Amino acid sequence: MTQLPSVSGMKARRIFEKNGWVFKRQKGSHMILTKTGFRATLSVPNHKTLKEPLLKRLIKDSGMTVEQFKEML
Repeated sequence: MTQLPSVSGMKARRIFEKNGWVFKRQKGSHMILTKTGFRATLSVPNHKTLKEPLLKRLIKDSGMTVEQFKEML
């Protein structure tokens, strides 16, 4: 199993934005990102650190692999 480094919600958002996702709005502590060609949206919590299972799910939903995400850190 690949270990992910600890990242904040803002850092994860920046990485997703580099991958073509666009910040649309924020509701409470959740940042909503969309991408052309994807029906779903990403809801990234604006927390100091994201737990590994949540981060892995966001990476999978974004269409990236864990290795791609780690390279963009």
